[in-house]
Amino acid sequence: MINRKEITVLDCTLRDGGYYNSWDFPKNVVNQYLKAMKAAGVDVVEVGFRFIDNFGFKGASAFTTDDYMRSLEIPDGIRIAVMVNGGDLLKGETVVSALEQLFPETAADSPASLVRFACHFHEFKKILPAVDWLVERGYEVGFNLMQIAARSEDEVRALSRSAAKYPISVLYFADSMGSMSPDHATQIVNWLRDSWDGDIGIHTHDNLGLALSNTKGAIAAGATWVDGTVTGMGRGPGNARTEELVIELTNNANIVPLLVLIREYFAPMKHKFQWGTNPYYFLCGKYGIHPSYVQQMMQDNRYSEEDILSVIENLRNEKGKKFSADSLKSARENYKDAQAGNWCPKEVFDGREVLILGTGASVNDHNKALEAYIRRHNPIVLALNTQDALSEDLITFRVACHHLRLLADKDFHASSSSQLIAPVSQLPETVRREYANMLTNDFGIKIADDEMSYSNTGCTLPNSLVAAYAFAIAASGGAKTIQVAGFDGYSSGDARNNEMNEILSLVGDSEHFPEIISITPTKYNSVTEVSVYAL
Repeated sequence: MINRKEITVLDCTLRDGGYYNSWDFPKNVVNQYLKAMKAAGVDVVEVGFRFIDNFGFKGASAFTTDDYMRSLEIPDGIRIAVMVNGGDLLKGETVVSALEQLFPETAADSPASLVRFACHFHEFKKILPAVDWLVERGYEVGFNLMQIAARSEDEVRALSRSAAKYPISVLYFADSMGSMSPDHATQIVNWLRDSWDGDIGIHTHDNLGLALSNTKGAIAAGATWVDGTVTGMGRGPGNARTEELVIELTNNANIVPLLVLIREYFAPMKHKFQWGTNPYYFLCGKYGIHPSYVQQMMQDNRYSEEDILSVIENLRNEKGKKFSADSLKSARENYKDAQAGNWCPKEVFDGREVLILGTGASVNDHNKALEAYIRRHNPIVLALNTQDALSEDLITFRVACHHLRLLADKDFHASSSSQLIAPVSQLPETVRREYANMLTNDFGIKIADDEMSYSNTGCTLPNSLVAAYAFAIAASGGAKTIQVAGFDGYSSGDARNNEMNEILSLVGDSEHFPEIISITPTKYNSVTEVSVYAL
């Protein structure tokens, strides 16, 4: 049975949730939130970060100055904390010079009484001198140790011995990858107890849906501080939910003010930003991949479901433990080796008109006119993936190149009467096996930055967009013209426009590609637009 009096509940919504709104929470919401925390029995509220760098606009909870905190309506009995990224202290000349910048006031004059450092293992010893400096000025100091699940028993026990030499108030460990189990959380607590007899805290992520269970497991093993956020608000899969923590730990918690705030403010934000666990975050937790990869992809509509799964597969194990934008870009592309095709489209396409059917709504909107045009002019028709707005007997070939999309669409292609063009010999064995009995034409592909070219049996592209693959097939085959339908484009600001414009620009700059002409409405300005009805 958990003794609530022995447990300190810390809510860090304004700090961890700020990644979604640049830490710019309306002050009236913050005041309502503080009252709700008090009513729910939360002990400590971490009202934000104290960043040193000032690049781009960030709201008050990114810097959490003493003046800002004094402007808030902080209820009696709530303790206030701020967090500092440990790495920020190591950017300046000395740790002390950074602290003097971040903490110009003593704890006696500041609304904040607790300072927590978020740090990696390799930063821990370098930051320890900050403890004495802050304690001398009246602050309590806590550490939030990140990515601890990847550390060995010897490393964790050695860290506990170092921590025991300093007046640290609470030693937290964070399940940064969301990969822990309750047993693992218990194990970490036991290892920390090697030399550390102070308070231990846990900050859990919900990739596997185990944030609350891991928190309870750590408490059972002796942890006395726990973190939560409202609705689990936090990067990616989010955290243990404060509303559930206080229900678990307090029999008479008054959560009505918190539930009102969730309905009015946090639930709409969650609907907009989509934090919380899902199958992608579950896989990240399972494979030890940094959840920022999934968060970045989910906010970027260039990434399809197949792309996200492909990136996760490519980042398994060590490659994905640290987030990197370059690693994300690289992991999206599966065809980095030389072209390996054996089918030559020139035998079929040479001198012919080619019509490529994209996935835009205009194909369906103008399907009768398109069908009439195809019957009258008899072009070679390439349908991308499972585009089925036109009669199947009018499709000459279907074109696909994403291995997971091919796996998902195998039943469709098996029932289709059209031949398939795909980089067959470069596909994973599991996919090749599924297509073993289908008539497929093997046209190779290689991904290389800023390159758009083709050979007799393959192509080199800047990305693996199936549209780019289809352009290269038509050009390799010696097509007389390339017409497109269903290349509608996306709304202003959609990143998918940029990706397609890159392809179209490379095609336009090459004298070896025919001009691309759209016969249905398109937003791509570099494409000549005519009307199918005039053809």
